Amino acid sequence: MNWTQYRPGQQAGHYESFYQRGNHPTEPRAFWIRYTVFSPEGMPESAISELWAVYFDGTTGRHVVAKEEHPIADCHFSPDSFGARVADSVLEPGSLRGEADGTDGRIGWDLSYKGSEPPLLLLPPRMYGGGFPKAKSLVGLPLANYTGTLTVDGEAIDIDGWTGSQNHNWGSRHTDHYAFGQVAGFDGEPGTFLEIVTGRTRLAGPVMTPKVTFLVLRHHDREYQLSSLGRALRAKGDFGYFYWDFATSDEAVAVRGRFTASPEDFVGLNYYNPPGGIKHCLNTKIGRCDLQITNKATGRVERLTATGRALMEILTDDREHGVPIRA
Repeated sequence: MNWTQYRPGQQAGHYESFYQRGNHPTEPRAFWIRYTVFSPEGMPESAISELWAVYFDGTTGRHVVAKEEHPIADCHFSPDSFGARVADSVLEPGSLRGEADGTDGRIGWDLSYKGSEPPLLLLPPRMYGGGFPKAKSLVGLPLANYTGTLTVDGEAIDIDGWTGSQNHNWGSRHTDHYAFGQVAGFDGEPGTFLEIVTGRTRLAGPVMTPKVTFLVLRHHDREYQLSSLGRALRAKGDFGYFYWDFATSDEAVAVRGRFTASPEDFVGLNYYNPPGGIKHCLNTKIGRCDLQITNKATGRVERLTATGRALMEILTDDREHGVPIRA
């Protein structure tokens, strides 16, 4: 499933992205690099590839966004192995290199990454082969360790031991309204990994599904998969533009938490939707996550915090969020 699902010429609308993200070990700085396919429904001849790169710098408050669009014929996304190429920018197992030049800035990268964690599935395995949900995602390599160089508007930035993940998502349409989060290492608990989404989608006309929350947590050599559909429906999830509260549990564990970030931590992006229209994505990689884990067998409660290193993304049709759209 970590290979390309898109097939050139397909009539069904499709989006798909392979993205890498990493955080500085101690400072609120992060990168996000994304190799993307977009094919509008019923118009395969209009398929394009997008190359995204974002550098978040919470120490200065200056974030740089670079985006390019290329004809799909100038790109390659491998259907039988892991890898992608957008123009001259390449993603391979263990490395990525390239450059994106946009109206907001220019970012180049020459990075290698490694790790030993097994892939993480946010959804139950059977959902990856069916028509519901329309959007799928997985983490190919949690807790990836990055080294190399970023070049942001001509300034070289040394990447040495930044921690993040290799990720892959795809679908025939974007989930209509969601909050998505990920933490690759908490303060004092560098081996803990959290992946979570709260979302709802349109069924017909104005009718929306209730909010569902899928959560997977790896902590102290154990994986808590709070991701069955029934559990996702019973979970609590409430989010606005700059906060997100959630709570879910099973027989063994109860997990609750909160993501927060200030408006200045976000960049606003346009996400094309295969059925038509454009979603607004509010994205940060330098937010905060507070997490509480309760072991139901022992009653032990652990409280974890990730400061300046939490991924938080809000997808919306609303245009009143106040975050400038950068690309």
